[in-house]
Amino acid sequence: MLKVGLLGAGRIGQVHARTIAAHPRSELHSISDINGEAAGTLAVAHGAEVRSTDEILADSAIDAVLIATSTDTHSDLIEAAVRAGKAVLCEKPVDLSLERARACRGVVQESGKPVMIGFNRRFDPNFAKLKAAFEAGEIGKGELLSITSFDPAPPPVSYIKVSGGLFRDMTIHDFDMACWIMGGAPESVSATGSSIVDPAIGEAGDVDTAVIVMRYADGRLVVIKNSRRAAYGYDQRVELLGSEGLLSARNVLEHTVEKLSAEGALTAKPEHFFLERYARAYVAEWNAFVEAILDGAPIPVSLEDGINALAVADAATRAAQSGGAVVVQGA
Repeated sequence: MLKVGLLGAGRIGQVHARTIAAHPRSELHSISDINGEAAGTLAVAHGAEVRSTDEILADSAIDAVLIATSTDTHSDLIEAAVRAGKAVLCEKPVDLSLERARACRGVVQESGKPVMIGFNRRFDPNFAKLKAAFEAGEIGKGELLSITSFDPAPPPVSYIKVSGGLFRDMTIHDFDMACWIMGGAPESVSATGSSIVDPAIGEAGDVDTAVIVMRYADGRLVVIKNSRRAAYGYDQRVELLGSEGLLSARNVLEHTVEKLSAEGALTAKPEHFFLERYARAYVAEWNAFVEAILDGAPIPVSLEDGINALAVADAATRAAQSGGAVVVQGA
């Protein structure tokens, strides 16, 4: 049984708390959060204790920690956890600073403790099926990958101001997906973005609508489309064109009932947001982490993967600012 300390009791922490508590091979031992009331409510719901982060890290009975705190704390907490002998699953990104993330890697390597980064979309059954079919050679060589990722509505501007920008906060999921499917980081990135959805986002120095092109050394291309607004729901699609065919993963709908009439066809909208859309992915992600720690299975999303995605996000940010292609710095 894997005894786990949860750091962070916010929205994503609550998702992870349910997953940890429901897994037959893990126990949600304790929870910490700067908001004591939030930690207490979540602890009561899952039969856990409320403790400080320092107390959780110091407890030798706790085998692993899941870090679901604000991004600016991730690297510090990863380092503190591995130094305390804990295995770690940390939400993306590793850090907002690529240099700081690389320094964190050095501490992790020295500790020898396993660290997994929470890019949950890799564990979505549909995307995983697409990846498996591609690796099985079903469409030949991958040549053009298209990723669509539209949120139903933008987050508060107060969040935008501390998020690190669209490319490090939102698109980083798509950068990881691209690197995962295409087998590594690209050679260069071009990007353009606008503030169309909410002028306040632009005033905060960010964009809410963007198109990114990733180019590989052998000419393969990735096109990513992002928007902070899609009035019809959470739009998440992947399409991969290969030398011998096409693979696509479409949206997950609220239900599968389709109405056909003289007026036309009517189907359900996509799931509203990531909590619904990726519910199964979070369960599969946690199961993979438990198997890695208890059974010695490989860590499926490494710290190096997190640094790669951040390197691409950095390049995209600079490309959008400069208007030209930017070479991706190696992880």
